[in-house]
Amino acid sequence: MRRTRQHILVLLGCLSMTAYFVHHTITGKHGLEARSRLVERSKALEREIAGLDAVHAELMRDVLLLRPDPPHPDLIEEIATGVLGMARPGDRIVLVGSDVP
Repeated sequence: MRRTRQHILVLLGCLSMTAYFVHHTITGKHGLEARSRLVERSKALEREIAGLDAVHAELMRDVLLLRPDPPHPDLIEEIATGVLGMARPGDRIVLVGSDVP
């Protein structure tokens, strides 16, 4: 009878310790729930970094356009013709694939 009681107490102690460790494995500071929160946060930060990289690339392009040396005249003429639709008097403009005769 005494041995059986000791066995039961040891078993209850082991079960209590196991329950304690399982609880902290799941909900503890470094447990599974904390890990899943960190993974979600990491994914959100990766998306934010990708957006910031795109903004950074745009800003770097804008900074390169602010160089002190003037751009090549052919580049200026190409931008004026293509983007602004401007040309010098006497220039001939050829429209390819347009319905204009």
